[in-house]
Amino acid sequence: MDFLSQLLRGIAFVPALVNGIEGLFASKSGEEKKDAAMSFLQNALAMTDAVAAREIIDPVGFRQGISKIIDGTVECLNASTWCKQPAATNTQPSA
Repeated sequence: MDFLSQLLRGIAFVPALVNGIEGLFASKSGEEKKDAAMSFLQNALAMTDAVAAREIIDPVGFRQGISKIIDGTVECLNASTWCKQPAATNTQPSA
């Protein structure tokens, strides 16, 4: 499979990955959760093989790009009801 196809497949499951990491590492800091997501995604994309094959010529830039994708996904999920339950509203009348 060519690298671009592999990358797009990897990006497609970032929201599920971020959501799963959140569930597994709920008590950890945001940075620790992001590190876990980055590690998993890099392994899933076989980044080491891609660097060796010269498909990735700037590994640092590639990592920064993946980092931005994860940050953007977290922002989207934090802003949506997909990730969060709406706050419970008090249905009892005030006295």
